[in-house]
Amino acid sequence: MRNSYIVAYDIADPKRLRLVFKTMRAWGDHLQFSVFECQLNAADLVRLRAKLAEIIHRDEDQVLFVDLGPAAGRGDRVISALGKPYTNIDAPLIVV
Repeated sequence: MRNSYIVAYDIADPKRLRLVFKTMRAWGDHLQFSVFECQLNAADLVRLRAKLAEIIHRDEDQVLFVDLGPAAGRGDRVISALGKPYTNIDAPLIVV
C-alpha cells in the first residue's frame, strides 16, 4: 500500500542542496522550493531515506517526512526527521 508523504528539507550546503533536489525529483512532485509530495510504499520510503542519508550531513541538514496516510485516503499524520531532530512549533499546521 502506498502512503502520501510531504518531504521537506533544509540543506546548509548548496552542492548538497542540488543533490537532494535531483534525488527528490525522481521520487515525487515538486511543490515548493524544498518541498515534495511523494507516493511511497514501505520499501520505497526505506530506499529514499537511504539515498538521502548518503547525501546530507546529519549535524547541519534536516529532511522531514510527513506521513499523510494512505494515498487513496487520509490517515493520521506522523512527522519524523532525518538529520537534525524535528521540533514541534506551537503554531497551527496548514497544508494548502
